[in-house]
Amino acid sequence: MRDVAVVGFAQSASVRRETSGNEVEMLMPILQEVVRESGLAKQDIQFTMSGSCDYLAGQPFAFVSALDAVGAWPPIVESHVEMDGAWALYEAWVKIQTGEADSALIYAFGKSSMGDLPEVLTIQLDPYYTAPLWPDAISLAALQARAYLEASGKTERDLAEVAARNRRTAAGNPKAQIRKSADPAALLDSPYIVSPLRKHDCPPISDGCSAVLLAAGDLVKKARRKPAWIRGIDHRIEAHSLGVRDLARSVSTKLAGERAGVGKGRVDLAELHAPFTHQELILREALGLGDSVNVNPSGGALAANPMMVAGLTRIGEAATRLSAGEGKRGIAHATSGPCLQQNLVCVLEVE
Repeated sequence: MRDVAVVGFAQSASVRRETSGNEVEMLMPILQEVVRESGLAKQDIQFTMSGSCDYLAGQPFAFVSALDAVGAWPPIVESHVEMDGAWALYEAWVKIQTGEADSALIYAFGKSSMGDLPEVLTIQLDPYYTAPLWPDAISLAALQARAYLEASGKTERDLAEVAARNRRTAAGNPKAQIRKSADPAALLDSPYIVSPLRKHDCPPISDGCSAVLLAAGDLVKKARRKPAWIRGIDHRIEAHSLGVRDLARSVSTKLAGERAGVGKGRVDLAELHAPFTHQELILREALGLGDSVNVNPSGGALAANPMMVAGLTRIGEAATRLSAGEGKRGIAHATSGPCLQQNLVCVLEVE
């Protein structure tokens, strides 16, 4: 296995509605920033990879137009996944493992505000039994939350404490969308959206983008910051049908974590892509994270959740914080699909 490191990360501020520019205009300053801050020259980038969703953009091959943000020179080798950018990073990591490239620029973008996000997310459901019922994403998450509370003995107060902690840590993140601290008791006074979920239990609708630079070999020596090495990465998927899996557990996350090597050492921090409060608790249990682990120091997806971007951002946030000295070993997690259907786990370490 080749040693591959995260040597650069940049992200836009997540906002409820981006009105000052399209996807290309959002991406251009972020792509320029990640290259500039990494220490690598643009000519050093040997592979370009993106993650996005045409349904959000409302047009086919939206990623092709987004390539304008990369620039026409020098010519690039590129690919794309119709997924969160974390899966684009996985493909880029595989490309580097084959020896066909020593570096890769990965970026993701999403403007959820342009359409009806619950309607868009319903389209991804099983087309025969679930989608015709037209359940929205929050209603499905509420089913999962109820299943988890009944199976675990946790309470709505536990969910409120998750929300309060994420908001508290997001207060120090200038890129977060929700940075207002709140008391758990005050949060519990708010009405339900779908029982047992209230507004604080759910992710904001966000527009944003982010980019990560990977490097291997001699290119790592050019990095301006301490490299965060990818020591393990794996992703798994569970059944499409919600009725044939235990919604109170995340078996795919547990398996991906084991294959990525989560349990092989002490974990100092974890950036978990948990759009709903109960999902953070499910993920913590699946990955075996104790109370000593600093979970979501950025505020996580409860503070900013741009679709197709939030998972890649978790990897960038974890790597950046490790490089800055906030720990030696960390975990980044990304999810996609309803009720934690698909999950990716990345283990990062600084020397």
